[in-house]
Amino acid sequence: MSQQCVLTAQKANYILGCITRSVASRSREVILPLYSALLRPHLEYCVQLWRPQHKKDMDLLERVQQRATKMIRVLEHLSYEDRLESWGCSALRREGCGEIL
Repeated sequence: MSQQCVLTAQKANYILGCITRSVASRSREVILPLYSALLRPHLEYCVQLWRPQHKKDMDLLERVQQRATKMIRVLEHLSYEDRLESWGCSALRREGCGEIL
């Protein structure tokens, strides 16, 4: 695993933990703006700048995003792909990450 991806995942997990501890509401209107402003830029920066070549690196970054999408209570039961679609976002491993609505 590349050190850059590991550090990015650690920082993103830390930010996600701060959001979880700081916000009482788990509604889409609260979580999605926080995710798009605080967390997603770190993940996209790592993917676009270093272009992780190893599947392990991409899986590590993708797991952070999976964890974030589970934060919205009404979307917990959906699959990861469905949660991303409802957010208006694409998976990190796809070329050209979509914008978050």
